[in-house]
Amino acid sequence: MEAIISSKASVKDSVIGENTIIYDYTNIYQCEIGSNCKIGAFVEVQKDVLVGNNVTISSHSFICSLVQIEDDVFVGHGVMTINDLHPPSFSRTGSNEYWKKTLIKKGSVIGSNATIFPVTIGENAKIGAGAVVTKDVPPNVTVVGNPAKEIKLVK
Repeated sequence: MEAIISSKASVKDSVIGENTIIYDYTNIYQCEIGSNCKIGAFVEVQKDVLVGNNVTISSHSFICSLVQIEDDVFVGHGVMTINDLHPPSFSRTGSNEYWKKTLIKKGSVIGSNATIFPVTIGENAKIGAGAVVTKDVPPNVTVVGNPAKEIKLVK
C-alpha cells in the first residue's frame, strides 16, 4: 500500500516507504523514511535523516540533519534532536563540519519532551520524558533526568 501523506504536509525530495502515514503540518525534506511509519502533526524531519521501518515520531518533534533512527523506535511528543554543539556554527562558517551524528538504535523508546544531543542510543533503551541525553546510552538501559542518568535495566 502506498504512503498516505496529508495534503497539509510539506514533503519534498524524500523517499517515503509503503504504508507510512504523514499527518498535517509536517515538514519533511531530503530524507528517507521507511515503511509502516507514523509521522505526527507539526513534526520536522530535515535532510540527511534516515528513518527505519515501523517507527513512530509523535507530534511536535524535531529530527535534525544527521540523525539515523533504526527500526521499531517510538519517539514521543515534542522530542528535540540536536546536531550542532556550538550553534550557530553553520551561520558563522557556512559549513556543517562541526555538526555531529545521532544514532537511535532498534526498539528504543524516547519519552515526550526529551532532548537528544549527538549520541548513540542503544537497542531497546528507554529515555524518560523530559530527559536531556548528553552521553551515549547502552542497550537495554533506562535513563531519566537532566543530565540523563541510568536508573534500571530494561527487562
